[in-house]
Amino acid sequence: MADSAKETWGSGDAYEQSVGRWSRQVAREFLEWLTVEPGLRWGDVGCGTGALAECILAGSNPTSIIAIDRAEGFIRAARERVKDPKVQFDVGDAVASAWRANSCDATVSGLVLNFVTDPQAMTTEMVRVTRPEGTVAAYVWDYGGGMQIMRHFWDVAVQINPHDSKIDEVSRFPICQPEPLETLFREVGLKSVSVRAIEVPTIFRDFEDYWTPFLGKQGPAPTYLAGLDAIARDRIRDDTLKARLAAAADGSIALTARAWAVQGKVPPNKWPQ
Repeated sequence: MADSAKETWGSGDAYEQSVGRWSRQVAREFLEWLTVEPGLRWGDVGCGTGALAECILAGSNPTSIIAIDRAEGFIRAARERVKDPKVQFDVGDAVASAWRANSCDATVSGLVLNFVTDPQAMTTEMVRVTRPEGTVAAYVWDYGGGMQIMRHFWDVAVQINPHDSKIDEVSRFPICQPEPLETLFREVGLKSVSVRAIEVPTIFRDFEDYWTPFLGKQGPAPTYLAGLDAIARDRIRDDTLKARLAAAADGSIALTARAWAVQGKVPPNKWPQ
């Protein structure tokens, strides 16, 4: 069983190597699905290293983007990566931002909702800062099976250490499915709620390209791995996982990653703030 370890976030480089490179692909499809008009004021909650903000700039012609994340390291990385003056990156809390009510036309969040202690409080806050008839939307990885990068890892880890099944992201994040997401958005008062799957290819050069991000000690799976002794890590890596992932003739490994996206509209008769 893994030793108890504190799950941390904040290294921009580690994040980019693990899921940042794939999240941009999801973000582009997510924004196309929203079909909102250009010239809007956007809010990006839990902005990470700026992947979603970059995509908003590239394809949605925003008037402005305000973006927050609790991790100072992510905010530093986002400011270094995205220099456009339309975007303002700040350290902030997803469930209690300092933004004014109705300050955004569209408020979005990528790959964050499952990591906050109170998803309903976060979604309620997103509604508060969005104008009447504005859009609130989010997406999360499907840890139940569609996020193959993580699914293969956890299936092997739990096979070797069955008592650690409670640490598996599919157990920790039940909200990462269409029904809970739709229910959440309806419960906070949003209308015209819809959910869809977004699936993108995740091609790794070789097994090391797949495995190296798990050594970054950031996020659930890498934190779990860091708590194991060397023998247990080697069992996961060489005895089981390496054989499980079928490589092509050139050594590459082709997987897919699925996210669930949800959107809704703020009612025109939004309560006063």
